[in-house]
Amino acid sequence: MSTARIDHIGIAVQSLEEALAFYRDALGLQPQGVVTVPAEKVRVAVLPAGEARLELLEATSDDSPIARFLARRGEGLHHIAMKVPDLDAAVERLKASGSRLVTEQVQQGAEGYRYVFVHPKSARGVLLELIEES
Repeated sequence: MSTARIDHIGIAVQSLEEALAFYRDALGLQPQGVVTVPAEKVRVAVLPAGEARLELLEATSDDSPIARFLARRGEGLHHIAMKVPDLDAAVERLKASGSRLVTEQVQQGAEGYRYVFVHPKSARGVLLELIEES
């Protein structure tokens, strides 16, 4: 059985352009591009950082999860994403252990990958995204 590994770290930002200027100019990270994910009401800039990536997340609507996060907590760490070899098995283990998921159904990402979020109350205060390796 292979182990989970960090895929990316999501960072909520007010302005994608301002955040990109910092990560690009101060740290030398080059964005792979910016995509809009309509289902999540977010614009995402992906910045490779070694074997993992940073995802800068900007709300595209006042009722998006990122907008609500920014209103409550301000900019900063939003979630950590881990790749797992078998998402369905991981979800079954989580449910069997009494862990809470943000949504009961596995979601399909804009790039075709399958994912689910584990509620912070079950993951010791961290919003944890599990992504199936493809």
